[in-house]
Amino acid sequence: MDRNSAIGLFLMAALLLIYLQFAPKPTPESADPAKTTAAAKASANTPGAAPAAPDSVALARQLGSFAAAAQGTAQTMELKNDLLTVSFSSKGGQVQAVRLHKFKTFFGQPLDIFDAQSAKIDTRFRTTDGRQVKLSDLYFRAEPQGTEALRFVADVAGGQIEQRYSLAPGSYEVGYQLRFNGLNQTLAQEALTFTFVDNVRQTEQDRKQNRNHTAINRYLVSGDHTVLFEASESPEEITVEEPLKWAAHKHNFFIAGIIADNAFSSGQLNSSVDLNDSTYLKTLSSTLKIPVTDVQQGKANFRFYFGPNSLDLLKTVAPEFDRNVNLGWGLFRWVNRFVVLPVFHFLEQFISSYGLIIVLLVVLIKLVTWPLTYKTYESQAKMKVLKPELDAIKAKYPDDQVKQQQETMKLNQSMGVNPLSGCVPTLLTLPILFAMFQFFPNAIELRQEPFLWARDLSTYDEFLKLPFELPFLGSHISMFTVLMTLSTLAMTYQSNQSNPSAMQGPMKFYSYLMPLIFFFVLNSFAAGLTWYYLVSNLVTMAQQAITRRFVDDDKVRAKLEANKVKNKDKKPSGFSARLADAMKAAQEREAQAKGAPRVARTDSDAADLDEEPGTGAADISPKKPRKTRRS
Repeated sequence: MDRNSAIGLFLMAALLLIYLQFAPKPTPESADPAKTTAAAKASANTPGAAPAAPDSVALARQLGSFAAAAQGTAQTMELKNDLLTVSFSSKGGQVQAVRLHKFKTFFGQPLDIFDAQSAKIDTRFRTTDGRQVKLSDLYFRAEPQGTEALRFVADVAGGQIEQRYSLAPGSYEVGYQLRFNGLNQTLAQEALTFTFVDNVRQTEQDRKQNRNHTAINRYLVSGDHTVLFEASESPEEITVEEPLKWAAHKHNFFIAGIIADNAFSSGQLNSSVDLNDSTYLKTLSSTLKIPVTDVQQGKANFRFYFGPNSLDLLKTVAPEFDRNVNLGWGLFRWVNRFVVLPVFHFLEQFISSYGLIIVLLVVLIKLVTWPLTYKTYESQAKMKVLKPELDAIKAKYPDDQVKQQQETMKLNQSMGVNPLSGCVPTLLTLPILFAMFQFFPNAIELRQEPFLWARDLSTYDEFLKLPFELPFLGSHISMFTVLMTLSTLAMTYQSNQSNPSAMQGPMKFYSYLMPLIFFFVLNSFAAGLTWYYLVSNLVTMAQQAITRRFVDDDKVRAKLEANKVKNKDKKPSGFSARLADAMKAAQEREAQAKGAPRVARTDSDAADLDEEPGTGAADISPKKPRKTRRS
């Protein structure tokens, strides 16, 4: 590993660490009024506590002409297909629970993406006499419409409130219609408020990862897409004053969202975390405004999505709904969506083991990037061959860094060597590197897929459980991370042994230190990711061994000598010429600062800069006009 490759490696490592730790994690507030209120409501509904009997006088005072529907007996109804079961309560006529049939929690329990204890959906509206009424205040009459639809009706104020739900076979989408019939004189001309409060439960092994990948996404009619900061542990809030198309509560690998056929007129999204709460990971809350004319004119049509956070499914649900799958941003998302995922899905048609699919993915990527890798090895061979000349320059000018750089640049130019060619190919592979860091923890395809000793490739493999927690490491040891670290150290040793003089002193020490740092960073990352990099390291070492058979030092020396003859009379141009000017100017400034005589420019120097000999045009220091003495 030569100096340029090392610089590329360290730059890549620094960028990666910055990328992983970019977002600050502020300390959560000690008291959140919204959470306190939610807790108070939860305790008020604690099982075993006898509900207060409704007072007809109080109900009439509170609900007015809607009070007649505020008494009754709650019933539970269901819509069910092969993918999910959706439960409804006749009190409010709203979704009460959703269970996904084809998924379990990491702990083997049924996966309820929504349940009556942790989440609640409600809608409130204002009457012309100023009263606030919630649908949860009212009892609805349930009317099944076959096996795929359900209708709830409440007779109120001389009219009806109607809610319709539908669930088609093989679908994660629940159709929803809200109608206010014959209530134009009773309903105030003010938007209805739809609320969805969601206390998210842990469903994955890694509680922290589960929480940090939980957030609210929303999409505006104007085309803007925004997500609340996922990893935040302090309250987050977004207020939207323009129409929204959809809002979605993302639970790492699953989504509970609502999409409007028209639009919500505005909304507010909130998330908060209580790190002392062992029951819930995060509280998500969406408050969306429904135009009153929509419910009066039969246009309040919506769809709920309760299902997996899968790109192939989400891209057909609504515009940009697939943004809920966090595949990174910009170029990294493009690489994952149009390169990694298609290859992944192609391979899974023929191979059932996702661990083997990852191996083939590594091999394919290495084959595609082999030309870049070969360029790196070729650059290393050139620098190795030039090592004696470079050492001679350092020995000749031990205390003059500028002169060392000038002479090194002249040597590189004469030999046709670009010193950046060793690290640029490495940096060009960065998009794939960063894309993988987003792909493996967020790909539902890997969720609960076992391989070797790993139970789940989407989270860390807990090979060794520690009886205590260590800083930066946690309470476990990931064997894939251990093997990846050892393979990285072996690859570094192999590279250093092949060119012992290229990496010396502190640089050599840091080349071995970086893999150890990454061991602590990646110990809690997805096993699929560390398995990927373990295989990648092994393939890279094989590539190095094969490539060395084609890159012969004697042939490289002969090629460089041929370049030297070819470039003998060639003048620097473009960036090289500008760099030479800058170095000469720096040398002159340094000489002037030390009080040394000005460096004389030769005619050959002037020729290098396309100047006329003896004109002094290369002097970058501004000259004052000479004063003429009057006689």
